[in-house]
Amino acid sequence: MNPKFILVLITSIFLSASAFGALGNPKAPKGGTFKYNLEVQPPTLNALSSSDYYASVVQSYVMEGLLTRNADTREWEPGLAEKWDISKDGLVYTFTLRDGVKWHDGKPLTIEDVKFSFDAIMHPKDKYKTARLKPYYENIKDAVVVDKKTIKFNAKKVYFRNFDVVAGLTVVPKHLYENPSKKQKKLLNKTLIGTGPFVLDKFKRGKSITLKRNKNWWGNTTPHTANEYKYDKILMRFVKETTAGLRRLEKGQLDFQEMGAEHFMKNTKGKKWGKSVYKVKIQNKAAKGYGFIGWNLKDDILKDKNVRLGLYHLLDREKMISKFRYDMAEPATGPVYRKSVYANKDVKPILYDFKKAKAYFKKSGWADTDGDQVLDKVINGKKTKLSITILEPNKEFVKYLTMYKEDAKKAGVDINVKLIEWNAFLKLLDERKFQAVRLGWGAGSVDWDPKQIWHSASQKGGSNFIGYKNPEVDKLIDEARTLIDFKKRQKVLRRVFKLIADDVPYAFFFNDKYGFYGHTKRMKREKDTYAYNVGISYWWIKK
Repeated sequence: MNPKFILVLITSIFLSASAFGALGNPKAPKGGTFKYNLEVQPPTLNALSSSDYYASVVQSYVMEGLLTRNADTREWEPGLAEKWDISKDGLVYTFTLRDGVKWHDGKPLTIEDVKFSFDAIMHPKDKYKTARLKPYYENIKDAVVVDKKTIKFNAKKVYFRNFDVVAGLTVVPKHLYENPSKKQKKLLNKTLIGTGPFVLDKFKRGKSITLKRNKNWWGNTTPHTANEYKYDKILMRFVKETTAGLRRLEKGQLDFQEMGAEHFMKNTKGKKWGKSVYKVKIQNKAAKGYGFIGWNLKDDILKDKNVRLGLYHLLDREKMISKFRYDMAEPATGPVYRKSVYANKDVKPILYDFKKAKAYFKKSGWADTDGDQVLDKVINGKKTKLSITILEPNKEFVKYLTMYKEDAKKAGVDINVKLIEWNAFLKLLDERKFQAVRLGWGAGSVDWDPKQIWHSASQKGGSNFIGYKNPEVDKLIDEARTLIDFKKRQKVLRRVFKLIADDVPYAFFFNDKYGFYGHTKRMKREKDTYAYNVGISYWWIKK
């Protein structure tokens, strides 16, 4: 490894440790209940085994990591650890815990809790159902307790995000998670015990989760966190549809509602908007997520790249963007958002083209041999229709797939859209029992590491549920993970981007140009958004 880049990394870490400053308004009053739309009830709250976005939102208020990110700079700042150090060779990361931190059940946080949290993820027999997390930590050899306040993580080899993954390690209470009884296991699915700014107070199945302020939180008196979390309570409601969420916002039953461009333009009108409720359009530097149709690459029909290309050319994303997103998005081109420094600008979007779609199907031997207006082909000795079932967990996205279905029908493709409840959807994903799924990846990190989704090793335990495998992609991902030199890593990952895009394992939907949300008048904030997130943790309630 080039010593020059180790020095740059270490210098930036020490700067962040000494130069962090407080965000937020120090004069903001405390109190009140912030009513937040979580949208969907998490299948489980278990801080080790949960894997969905909604559980992670709840956990972000209750659980903590060793360090935290600054919303404006992305620099690391103290969390459960008050000090940290990186060895000169860049392979040893040492953290010193702050004094006096307690779990919400009153027991003290210990260095053994930190060690257990790492060891649980890396358990060789996956005792704690954490296999999905292992790809992130696979380059960390072990966690070694130095003394009652100090722990060091030893890396096996260079990986550009080694420090990030250990700094962001979610620490769980060993006394609850190490060897729970059957009864305790069930309890851990619906409770959370953390060290964070909020305590889980109530979990009303099908209705809401209530968090209450942790009066003993260490951050209440620490300068860089003292202006956060001014609320006495956070009420997280489960209002799945955005339209219903906006109506509740107007009634004061919610204080915050994220939305897309269509809702921003169509459903934020009326006498209350601009008076008691407000809509906000933002741009920031945060990573952007994207939606997609994921093709099961082990399916007899979909393992054919020509079929996938044909299906992609029937997806009229430009029409969808015009009709549903008011031209405030652009067609995605590949596995990371187009404005990312890792996106390959030579890759152009695959656009709607009826003739090209038909040509790809014909190239693979699909034809309407029986006059029923659906293409067919003999596969494994059996006549097979070109019929694809897409699982959809979000009712609001069905209109996009309905448009797709209608366009595909004209080309002799039978698209079936199956709306499915979220928990059932996740189960089918885990069991790989699907032909195609419509889903979306969250923003993730600005520093893209494709392994979790795109490496063949991530088919088991990772997020490569479609069964994607390309040996060259595997090799380049492995290489990129060892490159501390940003420019070299960028070059390699742009090749990865192109290879994946060329394989068309997904039909990528859109990259939104803006973010949108609504809030009630009583919610006050320093600014519409910080550089890397909206920053609702810095909002407060007007008294």
